[in-house]
Amino acid sequence: MRILQIHNFYKQAGGEDTVFEQEAQLLREHGHTVEQLTFSNNNVVGIKDKLKAALGVVYNVQSAQTIGKAIEGFKPDVVHVHNFFPLVSPGVFWVCQKYKVPVVMTLHNYRLVCPSAVLYYDGKVQLDNIHQVFPLKSVLKGVYRNSKIETASVVLATGVHKLLNTWRNKVDKFIVLTPGAADLFENSSLKLRPEQLSVKPNFTADPGEGAAERDNYFLYLGRLTEEKGIRTLLKAHAMRPFPLKIIGTGPLQELVEAYAAQNSSVDYLGFRPREEAMGLLKKARALMFPSEWLETFGMTVVEAFATGTPVIAAKIGGAAHLVQHQENGLHYTPGNASELINQVKLLEQLPCLAHKLGQSGRLSYERQYTPEANYAMLVAIYEQAMGRKQKPASATLAEKAGLS
Repeated sequence: MRILQIHNFYKQAGGEDTVFEQEAQLLREHGHTVEQLTFSNNNVVGIKDKLKAALGVVYNVQSAQTIGKAIEGFKPDVVHVHNFFPLVSPGVFWVCQKYKVPVVMTLHNYRLVCPSAVLYYDGKVQLDNIHQVFPLKSVLKGVYRNSKIETASVVLATGVHKLLNTWRNKVDKFIVLTPGAADLFENSSLKLRPEQLSVKPNFTADPGEGAAERDNYFLYLGRLTEEKGIRTLLKAHAMRPFPLKIIGTGPLQELVEAYAAQNSSVDYLGFRPREEAMGLLKKARALMFPSEWLETFGMTVVEAFATGTPVIAAKIGGAAHLVQHQENGLHYTPGNASELINQVKLLEQLPCLAHKLGQSGRLSYERQYTPEANYAMLVAIYEQAMGRKQKPASATLAEKAGLS
């Protein structure tokens, strides 16, 4: 199979970039031919570049021409889009249709239904935007990068293409990471057909199981932001101190540093390389996942499963589906510090339960989140997308697609 991957890199590297590269490697290891067409926000530096990007959010002619040439030259059987914003634009889906190439898109975030991309601002989950074609209140709040202009560009790009039925008619398959995300997108202003949505989680390479006998600490591993629930975690710790290590950086770093300076049982480690972070995860009593927004997934949860480490997670978003209470982890109500500390006490008092949850988490990883399991799901989605077309694109490539 010939797969053309398309991705717009952000200025700051993130999880989407990792998934983009991991899936390419996975497909190549199984004998598929993968070509990557990438764009980068790092190229948008001056006022002229920013103006061009803003004007092209609905349909970027230059990007469309580049994509058309890539399709003509590579002749893919399927195109897989990871991120189109802002330089690629939704025009990519119109180009693919003109060339009769099946197209798949992974919904890594909620940008198509909310310009914040995370459905979280003003300190809480925001769901009103999901059903609005043009969520204008979010523009007035400047929920994207604290900018009304940039928020308006996102609303314009997604809203116009809702009116044009781009999302419903020009994308063969959308990949969502959890059943909860699938329900949300299906019942949104995108007006998607149920058969367009396929659930396929992300995966991680096997880091190996952790120690049978765990050290006496709990571990937080992630960004230090409001929506990640770090305040709730510190509040719970203040109610009943317990050994806690925190890895990560972000806007709330000063808050965490100040708290750790006054509490000897908290060890703030800042940024740590992945290998070191995984080493600490393998020795931890449990991973703390206090996120309070509708995470589309939860990669650190899956990494904890792989190492046989129990997870204490707020029951919301991706964690509500990944973690099964009393099976491979423990749940508590998002934002409820009292419930969180009760789960901590449970694992401190019942080491046998912690071991059982860890082993069950490892089984969850082996069944659903290994590269091999993911490969089978990904290829099945490609084949379903290709089945919607009469012939594979490599056999029906239009010589003249009408693009200039």
